[in-house]
Amino acid sequence: MGSILPRLPRQSDPSVVVGFDTADDAGVYRLPEKLTPGIALVQTVDFFTPIVDDPTTFGYIAAANSLSDVYAMGGRPLTALAIAGFPSSGTDLSVFEHILRGGLEKMQEAGCTVIGGHSIADEEIKFGYAVTGLIDSDRVLTNAGARAGDRLILTKRLGTGIIATALKKGAASDVSVRAAVESMSALNRSASEAALRHEVHAATDVTGFGLLGHAHEMAAASKVSLRIDSAQAEALPGALEYAALGFLPGGLKRNAEFVSGCVEFAASASEAVRNLLLDPQTSGGLLLSVEAKDAPSLLRSLSERNVPAREIGSVTEKRSPLISVC
Repeated sequence: MGSILPRLPRQSDPSVVVGFDTADDAGVYRLPEKLTPGIALVQTVDFFTPIVDDPTTFGYIAAANSLSDVYAMGGRPLTALAIAGFPSSGTDLSVFEHILRGGLEKMQEAGCTVIGGHSIADEEIKFGYAVTGLIDSDRVLTNAGARAGDRLILTKRLGTGIIATALKKGAASDVSVRAAVESMSALNRSASEAALRHEVHAATDVTGFGLLGHAHEMAAASKVSLRIDSAQAEALPGALEYAALGFLPGGLKRNAEFVSGCVEFAASASEAVRNLLLDPQTSGGLLLSVEAKDAPSLLRSLSERNVPAREIGSVTEKRSPLISVC
């Protein structure tokens, strides 16, 4: 998709604050100033196939994942439309009901009202939401504002893709699965609210491109380079062990190809650690680029909100390689 979008005709609308041409997490559209001064709409859509067996839990995760892009931009989700594909035969409809119930429960936790949706017959179950929120048009967090000297903070642990792959192979422990489910089901709302109270210059959520893929997008958009301390990027329980055993999702290889030539690993970074940083995440945390003097305060604020955040690196002037991992 990323290679196709640049070939599409450019749109011209002065009300577009953030469009699809910047590889950002969501679109932002400024509402008429005479009606709603300083207010814009933030919109996103996301859906995917089940990564856990329990349908209610899948609903939780799909909803949290769909909401994440709005939180990454600094917005407040308002309404959502469900998007679903479900087999026309061979699967109990109660499964679909439990997915919808799980999603609705998570949306209610977020204070986001589900006002409708659309479903189609599909051989494979798919589920997610199109989410619309409100945002201060003067306080939009994009991936393009990182500044040299900033500190990088990651608000969730890594490894959901690796653990999901190990689960499919029957190799994941209950401890690993519970930790991954808890992480994927957790809203990024608290992290977003804390970020807006501090001097955060750029933000993105870490999902399918993995930490390094989304870090690459932030560095390229901001015209800076990033230094990541792999020892500070915390893994979910068991994720490094499963990576070392070869339980790697297919998307990980694509992520490695995406950042190829732009990332330099220190010799001390093991193969398992490198794969952890490339692991495609579902409903991952936020990657925040924050003013250095504000980083300790932001970390304290996140800790007070029970967000497992860590400082994982820093921003430098642009150089080669774009991202260095020590």
